[in-house]
Amino acid sequence: MIPGTPEAIERVAERCRRLVKRRALMAAGVAMVPLPGLDWLTDIGVLVRLLPEINQAFGLSAEQVERLSPQRRVVVYKALSAAGGMVAGRIVTREVVLQLLKLVGVRLSTQQAAKYLPIAGQALSAALTYSALKFVCQQHIAQCEAVARQLQLTMSRVDAS
Repeated sequence: MIPGTPEAIERVAERCRRLVKRRALMAAGVAMVPLPGLDWLTDIGVLVRLLPEINQAFGLSAEQVERLSPQRRVVVYKALSAAGGMVAGRIVTREVVLQLLKLVGVRLSTQQAAKYLPIAGQALSAALTYSALKFVCQQHIAQCEAVARQLQLTMSRVDAS
């Protein structure tokens, strides 16, 4: 469920950050392989699996939100729309992931070009993959944290009424 205290929110966020680092490192390793397109497929695959895991950790997956009472669901949807997140509370598809990757499109285009330079280019490609995935996921974690904090405030006011 949605973390109920600031400490719980921070613990979930930290756990998600560690998960992101591990998966981004794995994707960076794949990016060093000089096969065009393999890194893009890996990036998409990592994000399609990782973003829903982050949602789940914060209690914001589409399934979790749908199981809430109607009153709480309305509060959650209002908090999600106020945070402006593209992914929190929604089903993550390849199309959504491609939109997110457009945010870091310049880095990933440079990454593709760098692959053709021996050794240094592959290292640069790996570094760009790591930073791009980490950036997208850190933004998502920050949005989930903001939603969880907003829900914590809103729900404490609702419960006090």
